[in-house]
Amino acid sequence: MRHLRLLFDNFTLALLAVIVIATLLPCEGIGALLFEWLTHLAIALLFFMHGAKLSREALLAGAGHWRLHLLVFGCTFVMFPLLGLLLKPLLLPLVGDELYLGVLYLCALPATVQSAIAFTSLARGNVPAAICSAAASSLLGIVLTPLLVMLLMGVEGNGASNLEAVYKIVLQLLVPFVAGQLARRWIGAWVARNARWLKSVDQGSILLVVYTAFSDAVISGLWHAVPPLRLVTLGLVCCLLLALVLACTHGLGRWLGFNLEDRITLLFGGSKKSMATGVPMAQVLFAGGALGAMILPLMIFHQLQLMVCAVLAQRYASRPLAAGEPLSAS
Repeated sequence: MRHLRLLFDNFTLALLAVIVIATLLPCEGIGALLFEWLTHLAIALLFFMHGAKLSREALLAGAGHWRLHLLVFGCTFVMFPLLGLLLKPLLLPLVGDELYLGVLYLCALPATVQSAIAFTSLARGNVPAAICSAAASSLLGIVLTPLLVMLLMGVEGNGASNLEAVYKIVLQLLVPFVAGQLARRWIGAWVARNARWLKSVDQGSILLVVYTAFSDAVISGLWHAVPPLRLVTLGLVCCLLLALVLACTHGLGRWLGFNLEDRITLLFGGSKKSMATGVPMAQVLFAGGALGAMILPLMIFHQLQLMVCAVLAQRYASRPLAAGEPLSAS
């Protein structure tokens, strides 16, 4: 039971519960309209809090290691999308058109912030560089991910023009983020003191988006289009993608001569994708029933990356201490 709790944390169990509720009791009619408005407000609050939590000092602390940061950004925004495109002949017959587009969307997302830093710290990697690259990746993703989505998939934001899609991203994501950064001067200390319970605001926003998305998808026939066997196949596809990315980031770090601490940062920073950014951004970019299938690969990949990276971080953490190295990198 203890091992199961390590693999499936409370948030993962909550996500599964929300999917079950959306399947059995999807919101329709006036309820769907109400949840749509609540979702827009939750997304704005989520990105406002991201802006308020992001310390400019932390971002600048590891900024000098530009070669490592460029490599992390390259893995996140170039290598991932290229793998998604190169694997198309294999993936398309296995998972179908809709889920393959979801895999492409997953490949276009920025890296995680909290878990990338936490795993790097546990594994005794370069924590200041991890903070800088993860935070910058999250910020760049607000701009780069919609552009990559349009390039890879031709998505035009709920059927509107590319200009309207960019406008929606700016209004719903970037403006709240910038407002949070500006407000940090007054609320930054309060946010830091209350980080533990504010985490529930982040998670609650994601759960709300997932419920709304899967309600639409269920009404549109998601589970008829995605039978159990295809869901298992999608899980195997996510395993393959994660294995390839971990192998590439590990190999690149060695080939380019980075030390072990920097290779650890590259491994955990360049192989992870953010559900905290990906789910609300999908709500802006994709319409109706398509949204559920679009975020399904992300939800599976997110859980896989946490489980695999937890094991890898523990293995790195068990290595002998180097001369002069502190007991904890955190």
